[in-house]
Amino acid sequence: MLLLEAQQQIGQLQDILYAYNRYAVLLIFQGMDSAGKGGVIKHVMSGINPQGCQAFSFQQPSLEELDHDFLWRSNKCLPERGRIGIFDRSYYEEVITVRVMPDLLKQQHLPPECVDSKKIWVERLQDIVNLESYLHRNGIHIIKFFLHLSKEEQRQRLIARIDQPSKNWKIGRADLEARKYWEAYQLAYAESWIRRAQTMHLGM
Repeated sequence: MLLLEAQQQIGQLQDILYAYNRYAVLLIFQGMDSAGKGGVIKHVMSGINPQGCQAFSFQQPSLEELDHDFLWRSNKCLPERGRIGIFDRSYYEEVITVRVMPDLLKQQHLPPECVDSKKIWVERLQDIVNLESYLHRNGIHIIKFFLHLSKEEQRQRLIARIDQPSKNWKIGRADLEARKYWEAYQLAYAESWIRRAQTMHLGM
């Protein structure tokens, strides 16, 4: 009942957003594999008009995306005025997944002087803070959701995807490989959130 009411209210607010045509809304969903990002997007946002919504899922970058700066592929997907943009994962992957999997950074072909392991993650977080501040000043309001789940809950969900034929398409080798780095991911998430908070507080 609450979900239905929320869907109706979101639909009404979307109509106002579209009619006013001054602002845009960007919804960012982050979380570990099988945290439920796709399900939340599907159910909660099912009440909106698809003509006023743009949804993007950021998976492994393409060769074209790797030939651009790390914010390029998300920037070109930003919502227009009057529209809602939905990101299933986002530019935060560049300070989480890429940090946990160093080989991904090598694929970006950055100049050697731009790859200082002591500074690059802090610098990228600063770039993200600057980008979000810029977007806010231009009428794009960002709402971020991080979906938590325990390691045991993730295990159970992955097993369910294997056991149920209708869910087999949701799991791949990469999901199982990433699970091996659970602790590294948790550390990267924690350090990124702390550093981001410090950066915003200090106005760096």
